[in-house]
Amino acid sequence: MTTSSRPEGGGLSRGLLALMAVATGLAAAGNYFAQPLLDLIGRELRLGSTQAALLVTAAQAGYALGLMLLVPLGDLMERRRLAVALYAATAVFLLVSATAPNGAVLLAGTALTALASVGAQVVVPFAAALAHPSERGKVVGTVMTGLMLGLLVARTASGALADLGGWRTVYWVDALLMAAMAVLLRLFLPRLGGRDRTLTYPGLLRSTAAMFRHEPLLRWRAGIGALSLASFSVLWTAVTFLLSGPEYGWSESSIGSVGLLGVVGALTAAFAGRLADRGLVQVVTGAGAVLLVTSWAASAAGAHSLFWLLTGVVVLDLAHQAVLNSTQNVLYGLRPEARNRINSAFMTTLFLGGAAGSALTSAAWARGGWSGVCALGAVLSAGTVVLWILERLTTGRTPRKPAERPARDLASATN
Repeated sequence: MTTSSRPEGGGLSRGLLALMAVATGLAAAGNYFAQPLLDLIGRELRLGSTQAALLVTAAQAGYALGLMLLVPLGDLMERRRLAVALYAATAVFLLVSATAPNGAVLLAGTALTALASVGAQVVVPFAAALAHPSERGKVVGTVMTGLMLGLLVARTASGALADLGGWRTVYWVDALLMAAMAVLLRLFLPRLGGRDRTLTYPGLLRSTAAMFRHEPLLRWRAGIGALSLASFSVLWTAVTFLLSGPEYGWSESSIGSVGLLGVVGALTAAFAGRLADRGLVQVVTGAGAVLLVTSWAASAAGAHSLFWLLTGVVVLDLAHQAVLNSTQNVLYGLRPEARNRINSAFMTTLFLGGAAGSALTSAAWARGGWSGVCALGAVLSAGTVVLWILERLTTGRTPRKPAERPARDLASATN
């Protein structure tokens, strides 16, 4: 691994791939550390439950802004510099949270940390750019495995660290890890890309929004991804209601352990990527979409059966990872010069889909209980199947390779 410039598609070593996977996992985990600690933080800083819950909202809002405002910069400036700057900024903002004397400062630190943590979404397309085209699916799958494992481990790790030294210890340790990661990325990432003088920052943002107009596959895949994550969010939001209710009566720690089943899905992301590399990207998407629907049949039976509930959880997680990985494989092959803008547009839509799924879950649970939740999840999942079929009918059986796409002037996307 060196710091020299490297052409896109030239391949990357296993060591560098592992570093990028760990980097994405750490960046993503930082947004979830506070969730199990809200009660502990609230007591120390004298926050009410509503005020403490605002920490989650602040993290979501900050991350959404980062996706829209910072991720596209990867197409405007040298990417290693951007990734290192975001990881270093995340470390600084974590220190703000670690030393927060009151709720207002902690809220600000949380929002700023989430804003900068989109460095993970700079690293993912960075890895796709370095990967040889024949291995792009495997590389993206590996990096996304790191990201998903970071999300899954975050809550467990934060609880353990808080038991050792209080909730501030979580932020101190995370700040140290992010600072170390910024140094490692600076040392080992190659230089990639440079300032595009045909675009200004306002033009870059306009160009990002214009991607939906110019790229039909982005429109279809953003819709598929949003519905898939919405279905995913419905399950993980409602399963807490079910398991804590009279049918199961589980404790919070027992409910939290169910999240570890997500490791199964995370570890299959690289496998789905390898299938995509073999030209089966559409098969992976279609199979994942169908499995999303069938997973809800198992989950519905899980109202009174733990076996079927856990089966539904595992199948849905596997299906969502297949849809997400194959979609990223398609999108990262569209326009290499606009990869970060495409990722920004896609991830923002994905994030909104997940948020909508969580919001709809409360209404579905209130009106129909677990049956209502499963009906909602099944409808959202069926939507992914419908959009996938429509994509195939309107854009052809397989996505065109980048070389087959008509060349476009970057500046035209801002008009």
